[in-house]
Amino acid sequence: MSKKMAAVRRIYLDGIRDGQYREAVEATTGDRYTQHSTIVRDGRDGFNEFFEGLIERNPTREIELVRMFEDGTYGFVHADQSLNGGQDRWVTTDLFDTDDNDLLIEHWDVISAFVDDTRSGRSQIDGPAEITDLDRTDTNKELVRTLIDHVLIAGQDRPLSEFISTGHYAQHNPLVADGLDGFGTFLGELASQGEAMTYRKLHKLVGQGNFVATLCEMELAGVPTAVFDIWRLEEGLIVEHWDNMEPIPPVDQWVNTGKFCTDPMLLIEPSKARTHAPPC
Repeated sequence: MSKKMAAVRRIYLDGIRDGQYREAVEATTGDRYTQHSTIVRDGRDGFNEFFEGLIERNPTREIELVRMFEDGTYGFVHADQSLNGGQDRWVTTDLFDTDDNDLLIEHWDVISAFVDDTRSGRSQIDGPAEITDLDRTDTNKELVRTLIDHVLIAGQDRPLSEFISTGHYAQHNPLVADGLDGFGTFLGELASQGEAMTYRKLHKLVGQGNFVATLCEMELAGVPTAVFDIWRLEEGLIVEHWDNMEPIPPVDQWVNTGKFCTDPMLLIEPSKARTHAPPC
């Protein structure tokens, strides 16, 4: 395991699971620690302040790091968290940026509740986790980027079969069944209710081998939403998909610069931002 991924693992398992949050954040973060979880202040003090309360409220914490991969300075993790013997269970997706010393300097996350009943019969976290096809990293990232930028955002009329396998497409979104037909049924149900799922901007894209993760700004049924999508590819097509969605709270509820942006002026003059998400 690389030094940067060891830092990610330590802050999660030693810091949060085992309650050694002060020691972990001191050892793993760099000269700054910019935070995009809107309820956590920037810096080590903000991290300690938040997790002191969380650990006090939740004395029993179980965490499994289900998927982990790295891309350049970035480390990505897909985790399963169970609090107080399963009283609460969360799916978390986190992206960390690191400095030249592989210390953590910035963090983005999306958190949602674990759902027991899903249309595909798959959970939000199960399925393959092994990193393979390292020689296809750039090609796989480019295919996912094209799908999001040109089809999901720009709305180009291109068949999804250019990007997603028609033979096998395993789905982990609780509301969507397997296959392209399952995805089409889900969109049709939204439309019948006068609602829509609209991707607005791709903020981050990272990948390693057969896995690519994207952080996007979207609207779901009119609600501004942050979404991490995880895509697994085989032979140049997407064959499996996980996602994690979280509504973006109004700017006046943030204690940092928000889910995506690093512009400090949004805290000084929040009226310059849009209602729910920054223009960056």
